[in-house]
Amino acid sequence: MQKRILVTGGAGFLGCHLCERLVAQGHQVIAVDNYYTGRRENLSALLSQPNFEALRHDVTFPLYLEVDEIYNLACPASPVHYQRDPVQTTKTSVLGAIHMLGMAKRLGIPILQASTSEIYGDPDVHPQVEDYRGLVSISGPRACYDEGKRCAETLFYDYKRRHGVEIRIARIFNTYGPRMNLEDGRVVSNFIVQALRNEPITLYGDGRQTRAFCFVDDLVEGLMRLMNVTQKLDGAVNLGNPVETSMAEIAQLIVELTGSRSQIVYRPLPQDDPRQRCPDISKAQELLHWAPKVPLQEGLQRTIAYFDGVLSAMHDPVRHVEVARAS
Repeated sequence: MQKRILVTGGAGFLGCHLCERLVAQGHQVIAVDNYYTGRRENLSALLSQPNFEALRHDVTFPLYLEVDEIYNLACPASPVHYQRDPVQTTKTSVLGAIHMLGMAKRLGIPILQASTSEIYGDPDVHPQVEDYRGLVSISGPRACYDEGKRCAETLFYDYKRRHGVEIRIARIFNTYGPRMNLEDGRVVSNFIVQALRNEPITLYGDGRQTRAFCFVDDLVEGLMRLMNVTQKLDGAVNLGNPVETSMAEIAQLIVELTGSRSQIVYRPLPQDDPRQRCPDISKAQELLHWAPKVPLQEGLQRTIAYFDGVLSAMHDPVRHVEVARAS
């Protein structure tokens, strides 16, 4: 059945991949983005499609549309971007949630919130399960994002209890893949760009802190399954890769895959940077019959090929590594 679907943050890294999947399924898709971190070129393959529309709008202001579903992905997600204007980051999470929930309430439609593993802060429970309440600073430089997303979740639960809104909450762990922003400051993009340029690869702390990396195609599949789940949902659902990888391990793997001459250098650990992050995805496996399928090495090869193409198109003067395109 064809649906009319709204994707806020639709020109962002996750949003553009989600829009492509939904359009390919024959749905009418409206991508809303203020282009603060999203890029119109991420949607270039869709702009000529008759069942796709791109709308420039900031979700901190009300929006009135007639749709059948809402995926609320709007918010800067990398520390570099969300710390640039922390007040606006919090407003995007909180006011954006209020406005989108208001639309879902008015229309009587389901809405999915793209929450985050940052909900858990620097966790003392490992791996993280959905009923863990987190260990989060309310005053640190990451709080604008962490607490904004936590407040958004609270609003979702309250709209469900008070107004009967059908909600979905995805707690998204580290995701990577083509169309990540070249300068978003995230681990995978940083390491790949540094390796392609033969620049020193920067590790913070001792490099033993861990993350769990999920390829974007797998993550989008999880989001769509969560939106369309038929079983009764009780709370948020973790979406991510349960395979844990240290920062040092992924840095070394990227050096090997690119054939780079980069050396690894160490810098002090940023404030409130989590020591470990890895999801328990038992709930997603049980309710959504979902688990990541793309191995880390394959996903990195595809991502490296993307960044290599971007740097080549830019005629990057400091790019020295030639990388074979992944098939």
